[in-house]
Amino acid sequence: MKLFQIEEPEGAPRAAEGPGVAVGIDIDETQGAAVAVAVGGNAELLPGLDGERHLPAPGLRRDGGTFDAEALCALLLQLRGRAEKQLARPVTHAVIAVARLDDASRRTLEAAAAAAGLAVLHLFARDAAALRATGAPAADAAVLGAALEAEDRVPPASP
Repeated sequence: MKLFQIEEPEGAPRAAEGPGVAVGIDIDETQGAAVAVAVGGNAELLPGLDGERHLPAPGLRRDGGTFDAEALCALLLQLRGRAEKQLARPVTHAVIAVARLDDASRRTLEAAAAAAGLAVLHLFARDAAALRATGAPAADAAVLGAALEAEDRVPPASP
């Protein structure tokens, strides 16, 4: 006996093995880190349950300027959890915006994201990500731009 069936707005049931939601993440060591999602070209910041828009992001870099992989993974797990709670769907992919993007930062970001259960679709410099969200408040432009990029790059769901 079937009590109910949850379906996507398009009417087709979601494939369990298909990709989850793709989000945009902005990691700003001074303002904090934020997560956003875009649907139909409209990006929205996902604040925490207590309304805070940005998570503090202290101690992400070591003395040599490289990311601390453990601190970065913990931050990405928090952002992923925030998005999953609000969207009530798994989050599996991300576009990540950061201020500095050298080879060492790229490798550490990709490894930390994988450890946090996120496939990186694209890594952006914050200023380039912000250009995608014209007209957005400066504090949110990079995360909203990353969310718009994530929507464009998310792999299609399996039938």
